[in-house]
Amino acid sequence: MQLVAEPIQRLIDALVRLPGVGPKSASRLAFYLLRAPAEQVRDLAAAIGELQAAIRYCSRCHNLTTTDPCALCADPTRDIHLLCVVEEPLDVVAIERTGAYRGRYHVLHGVINPIEGIGPENLRIDALLARQQTEPITEILVATNPTMEGEATAMYLARLLRSTGVRVTRLARGLPVGGDLEYADEVTLSRALEGRRDI
Repeated sequence: MQLVAEPIQRLIDALVRLPGVGPKSASRLAFYLLRAPAEQVRDLAAAIGELQAAIRYCSRCHNLTTTDPCALCADPTRDIHLLCVVEEPLDVVAIERTGAYRGRYHVLHGVINPIEGIGPENLRIDALLARQQTEPITEILVATNPTMEGEATAMYLARLLRSTGVRVTRLARGLPVGGDLEYADEVTLSRALEGRRDI
């Protein structure tokens, strides 16, 4: 016996496939949408429908955009000598939110992960090397996540890029603001000590 009507169950099943959405959250969302004003549901459906039709990759940085080149690549006030390499488009959003970075970006769309069959050839590394040769880049900031795969990707890029003469840097790592020393793991604390600076 089916507990919910088939259209509701189809929506729940579709929502569960989204990252971070479990069966209970999917059920709550489905029943919320059932009770929501029709205009709100239509707006959501239209936004989802337009998503893949309107969004494409920037031909220069490979970030998601509606225009080519994207707004960040087209911005003449950005530092053309500084390039930040990130794993995913969401990383660009996170860095831009800080307001502390004024260079350009390059999105790899993943990291090297042999267990999942992802090698350098599956990432936008060739495009990065091409940019390094054709643009006046003097520093490449590798901003991959501090995971095993992110570190492996950073080391791979550093080896590739050092021979080109460009300065290769890495995001600093250490203690978060508001964190207590007693709760920091050894790796985080040792990197905070290595990255210390004058005050």
